[in-house]
Amino acid sequence: MTSAIADEFERHRPRLFGLAYRMTGSADEAEDTVQDAYLRFSGADRAAIEHPAAWLAKVVTNLCLTRLTSARARRERYVGTWLPEPVVTSDGTLGPLESAEQRDAVSLAMLILLERLTPTERAVYVLREAFGYGHREIADALDLTEANSRQLYRRAVHRIGEPRSRFEPASPERQEELVTAFLTAAREGDLAGLEKLLADDVTWWSDGGGKVSAALRPIEGREKVVRFLVGIGQKFTAGLHFTVAEVNGMSGLAAWAGDTLVGVLGFERRDGLIVQVRAVVNPDKLAYAGRQLTRP
Repeated sequence: MTSAIADEFERHRPRLFGLAYRMTGSADEAEDTVQDAYLRFSGADRAAIEHPAAWLAKVVTNLCLTRLTSARARRERYVGTWLPEPVVTSDGTLGPLESAEQRDAVSLAMLILLERLTPTERAVYVLREAFGYGHREIADALDLTEANSRQLYRRAVHRIGEPRSRFEPASPERQEELVTAFLTAAREGDLAGLEKLLADDVTWWSDGGGKVSAALRPIEGREKVVRFLVGIGQKFTAGLHFTVAEVNGMSGLAAWAGDTLVGVLGFERRDGLIVQVRAVVNPDKLAYAGRQLTRP
């Protein structure tokens, strides 16, 4: 019986991980949440679970709501800028990403926008937008009325802002060319090369979490970002090697010290130029992506 329960749960695991990650912005928290859901599933009365997928989604969503409440308190004490944990998406970890809308939904930009929402608003929005739940299903999962679900969804859409794609479609080859050109220019201290790649209003965000050296505040504007990159270029890249990886739906850079992942850079483009760079160097946030990238 135990084997049958485990096999059934494994069929749902990818979807549950995707739900938990979108809810928390943390791959490690998502893994822990899914494991908690498995323990509850394995100990539940099987006769009382008519639809396992819906039952598990409800459990995971409510576990995430509890985690989000404590996470907000921790983030108030967080050193410097908080960014979501990067996830490599080329292996299908967050489901199929066949359209700009699907990629936008898992982008670092979207996960940051979701931080504007209350935990319940976030749950409604994620279940509706990412998983196509109807308001009746959302109401059942969150113990709400349908009217309340609709109201929370409208409020979430308003808080996130006008619906627009934050992901600019481009071929994987073009994306890789852009991030490779960025790396080359930064390593060589090529001011002119960097200026050609960066938008006027580009912003650099760093998340070191107080664990490693990182800019504590966002660096805004092309001139300041170029100056920052030229200043840290050789120091930042000394002894490191870089690989291109699909990070949250778009080409990014992974920085390695030997076999250890020490940084992930995510890029956001607009009109063919880099408009946002998000550098995650907090080692606590790199464990999951490191396992993904070194998996045989």
